[in-house]
Amino acid sequence: MALTPSTMLPLGTKAPDFTLWCAVNEQEYSLDDLKSEKATVIMFICNHCPYVKHVQTGLVELANDYTHRGVSFIAINSNDVENYPADSPENMKLDAERLGYTFPYLFDKSQEVARAYDAACTPDFYIFDGDLLCVYRGQMDHSRPGNGKPVTGEHLRDALDRILEDESVSEEQIPSIGCNIKWK
Repeated sequence: MALTPSTMLPLGTKAPDFTLWCAVNEQEYSLDDLKSEKATVIMFICNHCPYVKHVQTGLVELANDYTHRGVSFIAINSNDVENYPADSPENMKLDAERLGYTFPYLFDKSQEVARAYDAACTPDFYIFDGDLLCVYRGQMDHSRPGNGKPVTGEHLRDALDRILEDESVSEEQIPSIGCNIKWK
């Protein structure tokens, strides 16, 4: 595992469009199908990364707390599944069902979407406003495996609360850190 920080897509960047297959219900979805008029959270995650495993329950809680407020959550796995079979679509479905994901878990087989978003690690988080402009990219919170800090989602929650209250999101943002995306 190579510890990798997110590359911090420039704020104001328009969310790159995509159409990807959902491993849970075996349907294709586009960004247009899933976006919210308020805020859209796009998360690059996978099944095997210890940094993702560390925050999985917190991701479910976060989505449960904000979906009813009009926020859309989209999880994308872009890892090379030939060399990392734990991240296969079959295992994506099992993880999503076991953990109670209430958001689509999409498979980026070509890795084109990860490249378009300049995603570098798992987990890697992006928040786009109602116009699909990037207003946040970075860490979920300060918690990491083994550092003893609780998973709170405080940085994502702060950004989402500001968006929902029509306030500006602070431009001081800390990169996420985790396993590098497993490129083909």
